[in-house]
Amino acid sequence: YSYSYLMIADDSKGHELSLSCVPKHYEEDLDSVIIPNGLIKDRTERLARDIIRDMGGHHIVALCILKGGYKFFADLMDYIKTLNRNSDKSVPLTVDFIRLKSYSNDQSTNCVKVIGGDELSALTGKNVLIVEDIVETGRTMETLLKLLNECHPKMVKVVSLLVKRTPRSSGYRPDYIGFEVPDKFLVGYALDYNEYFRDLSHICILSDSAKEKYKV
Repeated sequence: YSYSYLMIADDSKGHELSLSCVPKHYEEDLDSVIIPNGLIKDRTERLARDIIRDMGGHHIVALCILKGGYKFFADLMDYIKTLNRNSDKSVPLTVDFIRLKSYSNDQSTNCVKVIGGDELSALTGKNVLIVEDIVETGRTMETLLKLLNECHPKMVKVVSLLVKRTPRSSGYRPDYIGFEVPDKFLVGYALDYNEYFRDLSHICILSDSAKEKYKV
């Protein structure tokens, strides 16, 4: 079963910052709000429903990719728990966390380091849901899936809140996608730039001047 996603067009200007609540300290650093928080939440609720429909027959181990994925992960788990409470059938759910290091400033590097990867062996025979915030080139996820498959899980599905349309893409696509977004540098809702902007509730387009300002 192939699920659809919400596509944000390349020429989308987003919404003016003045129409939303944006922390004062970031007002000069953002061009526009491209995905408001309410739309993120609504899409996440629908993803939870689709995931339960596909994976709901068995115990799910939800694997959160830190740090970026934590906000999406927390909201997605809340929606899955709500479905569990209010449906005739429910599914046992446990969580685990992993860190992948593949970023240096705003260029996605080819170096992928898995932190906490020793614990992947515990996923043998399990139904695993990998929860990611954004897929850009797809190479990071392909590396993780290769490592994970060596542990012989029963099933692996990947959900990503965002997938970036980029010529650098390897062609990899997650099983579940919240939004397909233009090849712009996005921050907010736990997407960071050198650790800044995680405290922004909307997903916004970062201004060029801010890239210099927050450069490490």
